[in-house]
Amino acid sequence: MNWTRRRARMRAILAGKTCVFPASVFDPLSARVAEDIGFEMAMYAGSSASLTVLGDPDLILLTLTEFAQQALRINRATNLPVMADADHGYGNALNVMRTVQEMEAAGIAALTIEDTLLPRAFGEDKQRPVSIEEGVGKMKAAVAARGDKNLAVLARTGAIMTTGLDDTLARVAAYAKTGVDGVFLAGIRTRAEIEAVHATTKLPILFGALVPEIDDKAFLAAHGVRFALQGHSPFMSAVEAVRKTMQALRDGADPGRLPGLPDEAFIKRVTRDEDVKRAIDAFMR
Repeated sequence: MNWTRRRARMRAILAGKTCVFPASVFDPLSARVAEDIGFEMAMYAGSSASLTVLGDPDLILLTLTEFAQQALRINRATNLPVMADADHGYGNALNVMRTVQEMEAAGIAALTIEDTLLPRAFGEDKQRPVSIEEGVGKMKAAVAARGDKNLAVLARTGAIMTTGLDDTLARVAAYAKTGVDGVFLAGIRTRAEIEAVHATTKLPILFGALVPEIDDKAFLAAHGVRFALQGHSPFMSAVEAVRKTMQALRDGADPGRLPGLPDEAFIKRVTRDEDVKRAIDAFMR
């Protein structure tokens, strides 16, 4: 399939002047729902992928193959540009190159590579970043691995949660020189931190989940933030809806009278029912 146009749309967001809130998607139908609602782009997270594919927590138990296969399923189902959280690239700099190649083949429009030491080392209570030197090597490898230069590579760091702001700014400055197309910051909590990052780089800035102090689109846009995540509540709400429905059925509810079910017209729209009918009429009659 040709992914050029959606990658161009992703780059337009990165080059724009506004801040976008992506839809958190985890499977083909959730991506189609996001597109139907009118989101500009979608985010496919490693945590959501692990929960969807394995039913396991986000502890780097998912393999690259499983992650890429689900990414392809999502991209086949939608025209939205999708950004993937590719974690640490599933290993060292050589693994990062393989990850970029697989994400590119799966139709991803942008991906993040983080500088966290993953999976967590034996005996460690919390995650910590790799050295700046190793992080630089991984970002350079990610940029070099692209076959399609329209694919956006984003350097991600959550160092502010472990080694502090100064180390974070040093990493941002170093990664900006590797040829990446933006920097993704996890753990930012104050406006002063945003201002410091913006003063360090003119690359587009991307954020993880927002806290109330910085949940201001105008402020974010003015400081170079081009998209910011709102967490991954769509998956969690879907799980809760399944639980409530199954419990109701187990308790004897009438399947035809369950609350909260989507209407038929909506299901037909997101499953592309009319497109399938046209194909049947054109090729099977």
